Amino acid sequence: MRSGAKVAVIGGAFVLMAGGIGYGAYSMLGDTVGGDGGTRSASESSKVKTGPPSAEEIAETSKGFLDAWAAGDATAASLLTNNEAGSEPVLASYGEDARIGKVKITPGPAVGTKVPYTVKATVSYDGKSKPLSYASELTVVRGLTTGKALVDWAPTVVHPQLTEGATLKTGASSTPTIEAVDHNGQVLTKEKYPSLGPILDTLREKYGESAGGSPGIETWIEPADETQPDVSLVTLAKGRPGKVQTTLDAGAQAAAERAVKKYAQASVVAVKPSTGAIRAVANNPATGFNAAMQGKQAPGSTLKIVTAALLLEKGLVTANGAAECPKDVLYQGRSFHNLDHFALPDGSTFTQSFAKSCNTAFIKLIDDTKDDAALAKEARDVFGIGLDWKTGVVTTDGSVPEETGGVAAAQYIGQGTVQMNALNMASITATARTGTFRQPVIVPRSLDNRQLATASRSLSPSVTQQLTAMMRATAAWGTGAKAMASVGGDKGAKTGSAEVDGQETSNSWFTGFSNDLAAAAVVQTGGHGGDAAGPVVAEVLRAGG
Repeated sequence: MRSGAKVAVIGGAFVLMAGGIGYGAYSMLGDTVGGDGGTRSASESSKVKTGPPSAEEIAETSKGFLDAWAAGDATAASLLTNNEAGSEPVLASYGEDARIGKVKITPGPAVGTKVPYTVKATVSYDGKSKPLSYASELTVVRGLTTGKALVDWAPTVVHPQLTEGATLKTGASSTPTIEAVDHNGQVLTKEKYPSLGPILDTLREKYGESAGGSPGIETWIEPADETQPDVSLVTLAKGRPGKVQTTLDAGAQAAAERAVKKYAQASVVAVKPSTGAIRAVANNPATGFNAAMQGKQAPGSTLKIVTAALLLEKGLVTANGAAECPKDVLYQGRSFHNLDHFALPDGSTFTQSFAKSCNTAFIKLIDDTKDDAALAKEARDVFGIGLDWKTGVVTTDGSVPEETGGVAAAQYIGQGTVQMNALNMASITATARTGTFRQPVIVPRSLDNRQLATASRSLSPSVTQQLTAMMRATAAWGTGAKAMASVGGDKGAKTGSAEVDGQETSNSWFTGFSNDLAAAAVVQTGGHGGDAAGPVVAEVLRAGG
């Protein structure tokens, strides 16, 4: 198997028998069936059909394609697609490279022009075999030149994870498997902790050989782009795994997995502020894309932690000093307002504006910083955002671009061009907790002596104390109070709701700390930060780690 991270697909399969049994697929649509570039008789040339394919055509075409594919007749199957040249080598490679046979494809009822189906087969190699199964779908379209009903070819027709130019292979893997353990030595598996699938596969790629394991026999998808991870589908024979130590905590990880499952799309990360050790990472859905560590979204008012640090450092505010919080404010032609246009009474403190998430109190102070790039510098120089993090797996390390005018104002409240994920916000909270950025890691630096990112400076003790005091207020009586009520210890929080173009409901963001654990979560279209993301963070913080 080519060296690469492998994302497990439980029970996944690619199927096609090696060799041709022959189902006579050509007879399904008459003597002149072919792909979009096929030939037609003179009488047919004047009778090219147009419009969407009929239900009968959809049934006949899909059956012909599936029968030919199951029989191992790549040529016949490709002739029933609108891309003969592109589909035939992909279909043929299944029997030749993947060693798959005993194929049975069962179509379901068509939904419009789409036909779903399930595939069951057996992959065999070097005297070993394993059953494979998966579900996919195809779409029937009208050929542009032939007028025939044809399968709209795409690699996903044969498996939802097969990409353009990718190949399916079975053989000896080049990278040994690993036994990943948490910081206490407890074994971590993708079966027990589904969100760790892509992470464990990346750790296998990077550290499998050095961990002392031996390779096994697998079936996998090999992408055309060598920088992309392989996708492991099934293991026919296990090798000897090498042990890889992680910074994760099994208890916190279990809590994170439970918490994100309560929402259709959610991510959470927990980090230990005193060391930067990542204690938990979870996503729902637990797909190959690790949104918690690679996502890029506006984080809403959770970014006010960075903005508050900037304003405190510049001496423009103090935690207990007065700060205006009108219901709306105009900045360089762009209007900003608070949720439901609320305002705080005269004489309110900056802590009250922070705890109640007053947008206008922050935006009113932009010009006083006398530096358009002030927020970008604060994020980079103090909180490590945008530096090249070396966590041990692939991450997106946040972005606060230098902006001016209304776009800069939007950044001050976590909107506009700011891009973050749950890992970035958990790290920001961890930095606020101690005053010093410690780059998050998921495997110890001692494993490979990699160079970790370092921020150019720390917050002063005075600013750190004021910032954490405001976060404690948010958890005690501010917008985070309800979510954090069940969390014990020395605790603090910040809520956020990020408005996204085209969404009727904003994304819910929440970040908080309890003692020496910080966590952040995002729930897509979850609304107010304390309503959806807050309970996710609270569940992880209660688990400790």
